[in-house]
Amino acid sequence: MTSVDIALLGATGFTGGLTADYLSTHLPSGASWAIAGRNQAKLEAVADRIETLGGVRPEIISASTDNADSMAALAGSTRVLITTVGPYVQLGEPAVKAAAEAGIAYVDLTGEPEFVDAMWLKYHETARRTGARLIHACGFDSIPYDLGVLFTVEQMPEGVPLDVKGYIRAGGTASGGTYHSAVGAFARLRQSARTAAERKKLEGRPDDRRVRGGGSIGRGAAGRGWALPLPTIDPQIVLRSARSLDRYGPDFTYSHFAQFKKLPMLAGTIAGGAVLMAGAQLRPTRSLLLKLKAQGDGPDEQKRAKSWFSLRIIATGGGTAVTTEVAGGDPGYTETAKMLSESALCLAFDDALPEVSGQTTTAVAMGDALITRLQAAGITFRTL
Repeated sequence: MTSVDIALLGATGFTGGLTADYLSTHLPSGASWAIAGRNQAKLEAVADRIETLGGVRPEIISASTDNADSMAALAGSTRVLITTVGPYVQLGEPAVKAAAEAGIAYVDLTGEPEFVDAMWLKYHETARRTGARLIHACGFDSIPYDLGVLFTVEQMPEGVPLDVKGYIRAGGTASGGTYHSAVGAFARLRQSARTAAERKKLEGRPDDRRVRGGGSIGRGAAGRGWALPLPTIDPQIVLRSARSLDRYGPDFTYSHFAQFKKLPMLAGTIAGGAVLMAGAQLRPTRSLLLKLKAQGDGPDEQKRAKSWFSLRIIATGGGTAVTTEVAGGDPGYTETAKMLSESALCLAFDDALPEVSGQTTTAVAMGDALITRLQAAGITFRTL
């Protein structure tokens, strides 16, 4: 059986291919890696492309999400498993199960709250027992927010109530996979709410600290523009980190917003989201919506080069106010592949990481080590 440091499932997809390209040129000397899937010819084509471009050629492992034995063998052959195979709520569980049972590190790109909650319910205790680290949302969902808030909190006084607000602006194009995941999430709002409620009932909360979310429509950062609360997975991840880390203080509040220059832009976003949500409820309209973008679609390199994101974080507490920024290039693809890859590299090769297991977050499992990696890779974390 092949034994490698990192294995990537999904390298033949668009974002998976970008992740493979990044990994192949950023592995430390002597490291080993593999790409996995069921289509040998497509995997060989990816390996050939990587070798032609000067990257480290990966091993190839045969594995399929509909074959439990092959997934167990894949997890048993690596120290870190990356998967970009989605939508995760449909296709993601086999990789999580295999990683949890094998006691290895696992990272993905999901932005689907239902999937994350369902995996906690099914595999958190298994992972705690085996020592596995299951870390979801290691791309634009939700690294800028999770690590950005950690970066900000570390500059605030300790042991005082903290109020933190994040305002995201971005320019880019959503991938076909992201679009399909969003439509699927809108179609499963009831199921997602039930799963979240079941997790909340079983998951512990700090007895001596208060952690909560907040936010309402209003003015944007520093009173400029307009801010719309975003009910995405990102604030959920931030709040889970806050519950796990005493450094966030005795009373922590996080509010998460999209920032717009003008009010009509905010109103248009609300209207567009409402239309998409309504259309996703019925099978005929949902099918039509899904036909608008193919799963593997993504922008070309020229379009990605023009894309960007900027997250402004404002924290107050203990008589101190701090404003920070997390910023980078194309959020949906280039930077997402970078964040995912650096997460895997951090878990595989960085010393002195926190000793945690079970389902956890980037801030809890990697924290400053991953921030340092991302800064070296060109993603900005700075105090303004």
